[in-house]
Parts: sequence; C-alpha cells; structure tokens
Amino acid sequence: MKKYLCSVMAAMLMFSVTACGSSKDAAVVTKDTLEETPAAAVNTALEQADEEKPAQSEEDADDFRIGIVTGSFSQSEDDRRGAEAFQKKYGSDKVTLAIYPDNFTDEAETTIGVMTGLADDPKMKAIIVNQAVEGTEEAFKRIKEKRPDILCIAGETFDVFEDIKDMADLVVNNDFVSRGYLIIRTAHELGCDTFVHISFPRHLSYETYARRVNIMKAACEEFGMKFAMEEAPDPTTEVGVPGAQEYITQHVPEWVEKYGKNSAYFCTNDAHTEPLIKGLMENGGYFIEADLPSPIMGYPGALDLNLTGADGDFDKITSEVEKAVVAAGGAGRFGTWTSSYGFTNSAGLAEHARNVIMGKSELTDLNAIREAYKIYTPRTEWNGSKYTNAETGEVMDNVFLVYQDTYIFGDPGHYMGVTKVNVPEEYFTIK
Repeated sequence: MKKYLCSVMAAMLMFSVTACGSSKDAAVVTKDTLEETPAAAVNTALEQADEEKPAQSEEDADDFRIGIVTGSFSQSEDDRRGAEAFQKKYGSDKVTLAIYPDNFTDEAETTIGVMTGLADDPKMKAIIVNQAVEGTEEAFKRIKEKRPDILCIAGETFDVFEDIKDMADLVVNNDFVSRGYLIIRTAHELGCDTFVHISFPRHLSYETYARRVNIMKAACEEFGMKFAMEEAPDPTTEVGVPGAQEYITQHVPEWVEKYGKNSAYFCTNDAHTEPLIKGLMENGGYFIEADLPSPIMGYPGALDLNLTGADGDFDKITSEVEKAVVAAGGAGRFGTWTSSYGFTNSAGLAEHARNVIMGKSELTDLNAIREAYKIYTPRTEWNGSKYTNAETGEVMDNVFLVYQDTYIFGDPGHYMGVTKVNVPEEYFTIK
C-alpha cells in the first residue's frame, strides 16, 4: 500500500512540475525529491487508506481448523478425551479429530497417512499429534513440504528430540529427567525399599526412556533402594493390548512375592497401567504414578468405577478415585497427578495453537503454554523448562519438558511437594 501511494504521489509531483513550467525548466523528480515530501501528507494518505480497508471480524479471524491426532481409547484414553473436550468447546466445524492405528509400528504408512491427510483441508492451520508416535517426524516433514503454513506440534514425542525439533514447530514432553529422580524420591519417602521398572525393548530404545531408567537407577542408589527391571509384552506386537494386559495380570502376584510388599512399580506403557494397578491393589505394593499420570489413567478400570458425567472435571474424578482407592485398602500406596497429562496435552496444546494462530500468543512462550494448560486444569500449577541435550549442552528453544506435583491417595490424601524439590544438577547430565 505504501509503495502504491508513493507511486501516486510521485506521479502527482511530476504532473505539477511539468504543468507549471516548460520542458526546459522542468524539475526532475528523484527519490530525494520524494523523500522531501512533507511526512504529514504521506501519513495522512496512509491513515485514510487504512480506514478504508474493511476491518477483519473475529469470525473471519477464526475461520480455520485445527486437527488433533491421538491413539485409540484402548491405548490412550486420556489423550483422546482431551481432544474431544477441545472439539466440544469449539465445534466439529473448527476441530477435526483423527486416530492412528494401535499397531502403529507395523502400520507406519497408515499412521503417516492419518496425520498428513489432515493437511488436505485448505482451512487446516495446526496439527497436534499426542502422543507423537513413530512416523510423526516423517508426517510433519511431508506436511511442511505441502503446507508450510501449518503449525506442527508434537505432544509426548517418541522421536529423538534432535531430529524432530527441525520438523516440528513445538514439542512438549513430560519431564523425564526430573521425574526419574522425583518418582524414586517419593517411593523412598513412602517407605519403599525396591523399585521395579516394567517395559519392553521398543520403549527402551528411545533416548528419553533409556535416560530415565539410568536416572532412576542412580536415584535408587542415592536413597539406598534396590532397582529391578521386568519385561512385559509390547501391545503393538501380535499379542495386542489384550495379551499384554493378561501378562501383567498373571505376573503381578509373582512380582510382589519376589520383591516384597514394600516394592514400588512403574510401567512405561498406558495399556499395562490398569492391570498393574489392579494387581497391586489386590496383592500389595506401591504405585507412585503412571508414565503419563492422570486419575483416569488405569484407575477407573482397575477399580470398576463409573465416571459418567465427570469428563474433564478432575476435582470430581480425583475425589471419586480416591474414595475407591481407600475402600480397596490402597490408602498411602497409590498416587497420580490430579490433572491428566495426556488430556491436557491434547486440549492445552490445541488451545495454545489457536491462540498463536489468532495472534494472541507466541509459539515458544512457556508461560503462554502454561496458561493454555490451566484453562483445562485450573487448580494445577505446571512446572517446566526448555530441554537441554546432556551431551552437547544445547538448549532447544522449541522443546519443553513439563510436570506437576504427585498426589498420594489417602484419607486424607496429600501432595508430595515435588515441584518445590531441587533436583541435583548431576541428574541432568546422566545419559
């Protein structure tokens, strides 16, 4: 617009000087001449032009869609419910949901296709994948090649941060470094003498999982606890979710007998969580919190709870779960985050993306991310920081690690105050 107005004014000046004198006496209009034109005249013209432009309405500014991709209810119930909550808030005309296959490792192209398919919508402006399983990095790469205008956000990525940070605009994971130390510290404070880590080779091949195991081992050594590892079937293999869950159900009594009732257990897979909680409730042992903590991660199924009508009301959900835990004899032995991490990552990251698209927030502003999270978890304070590579010391500006306090169910229950604990510096360099 400014270039256009300057051209018009230059033409007017040329007309003026040629009309008032002969060609012999005519002045030459140059860039310098134009710069000498009174600034007030230029500004007035620009202001008039701006006033004539129709203002963009809130409805026009909101004329876009956001896509959220999650696992299924059987694999990632919290993630899915968070996506549904965001869609319910803004409507299915503004929010598109998709589900990647349960067996995403063997159905890579299908998984990638689910994600990239959202970019075919010309109104799509952001795609959030939570959890960002294998294939997400490649999907984001293809999306950016086709639609560089789309924000690509990974919630709880399975990919190496150093790789996905270049494909994703934003990555948010749970703080596996701090939690690796804090979970052990909490188990020790509750009187546990042994910590049992349950996983499988695929998960342990991920840098974040492997580092957390080593951090947990080091913390057990610091607190004088035994550290043990047990392997369980990967639900993405031929045994599927039912087979993996059945394995946990059969082996919990054996593990408690082997390690004692003062042993605490942790599993890296959501599908393992429900049978693990149920088995420990019946046989003894402790469960500090889930890999991706939430009062609805494993507890409703393990305790046969009907939480209909409580979707998203985590105060009510936590209260109902606590009553059931106490009634089952689990007071003081079972914990969680009182707000769902998976739920909040889906809904909160989508909310943050919407704010960014509408010009209300900066993408890599941690405070803005926290505020978006708190819309869905108003009573929860989120802690976090940018991720630092343990080997190189590189701080990644678009990768954040977050966590909240651990709540132990009881009569009454209580928070452990872990968000106020200073994690020793040496744990951040354990590889």
